[in-house]
Amino acid sequence: MKNYFLLGAAVCVALSMVSCKSSESAYKKAYEKAKQQRQTEVQQQPTTTTTTTTVTPATTVAPVQTVTTAPVATESTRTEDLTLVYGAGLKAYSVVVGSFNIRANADNLQRTLQNNGYSAQIATNPQGMFRVIATTYDDLNSAVSSRNALRSQYPDAWLLRK
Repeated sequence: MKNYFLLGAAVCVALSMVSCKSSESAYKKAYEKAKQQRQTEVQQQPTTTTTTTTVTPATTVAPVQTVTTAPVATESTRTEDLTLVYGAGLKAYSVVVGSFNIRANADNLQRTLQNNGYSAQIATNPQGMFRVIATTYDDLNSAVSSRNALRSQYPDAWLLRK
């Protein structure tokens, strides 16, 4: 009887150890899905075009005129529903320099930004992430300029559309 009990306990322990093993295929599927999603985002971005027009009158040749579309059209932005935790209010486009699970970490980065002259704000998304927003603007051009300037110190800065 004692032998059956020990044998049963050993089988239970062995089964519990085997069932906890993570599947490599699950990681691979998640990686492939993220890779596919990134490729789709890149393909959906509009491209800028340059048009060259040459006008030739009967007596003189006019200079070549180049028309270029604004580079901002290709800037990618992320859209999220945010709830303002601290700050004056968000405009249409914001530059996010940090995202944290823990509020204290977001507070520390916000204080650092304020000490550097930014009117930093903290907002939270529905998943509970605390977004630290360095600057916020009504137009995309200003937001892109600000993000590019902030990338020297915060290389992962990105644009958020309200």
